[in-house]
Amino acid sequence: MHHYTFHRQLDALFEKFLKLGTLVEDRIRKACEAVRTQDPQLIKYVASSDYEIDEMEIDIEEECLKILALYQPVAKDLRVVIAIIKINNELERIGDYAVNMAKRAGHIAQCKTMNYQPDYSKMIDYVLKMFKLALDSVTYQDSDLAHRIFILDDDVDKERDRHYDLVIQEIQKQPEAAKYLIDCYILARHLERIADRSTNIAEEVIYLVEGSIVRGEFS
Repeated sequence: MHHYTFHRQLDALFEKFLKLGTLVEDRIRKACEAVRTQDPQLIKYVASSDYEIDEMEIDIEEECLKILALYQPVAKDLRVVIAIIKINNELERIGDYAVNMAKRAGHIAQCKTMNYQPDYSKMIDYVLKMFKLALDSVTYQDSDLAHRIFILDDDVDKERDRHYDLVIQEIQKQPEAAKYLIDCYILARHLERIADRSTNIAEEVIYLVEGSIVRGEFS
């Protein structure tokens, strides 16, 4: 009975955790859309919408701790609960980056007259793909999907470097636009951080499935 109740609770927790993942994915997509369209309504919506994610994250963490205390799971079950705690935290941070992206997009949108308009489309494409892979790898506990995330992370880093170089060149050309240009670069940094956190999720999934610790240089 004890075992049955534990697994039922763990399943219910996993469902709730996947719902959080879907909510975070929706926020990232909307944040990317806000960057693309500079739509003031969308920017405002995403910039002020993180309380929902924060509440869910706290709720899930509390349930994980309750399960650990009540059932003292071992082996794979323990790894599942620990993975949920860690990935839950990554999801909350990713939600924060989506909010920051929207805020930054708001600053950038106020400077429409600038003669430097960065193109984030490639980077957005990679980041959305990485997060989708991360979510799927969690959902299906599939480490092959998780491994594919590492390859895309290199592409995101290259894009981030490209944005950095462009911004440095522009600052030298138009130093009076420095604040705007730095905002443009920081937006690329937020995207890169979402990619890094997606990589952290991949590492947790690989550990969960294969039982081996994969640690990149990410924190």
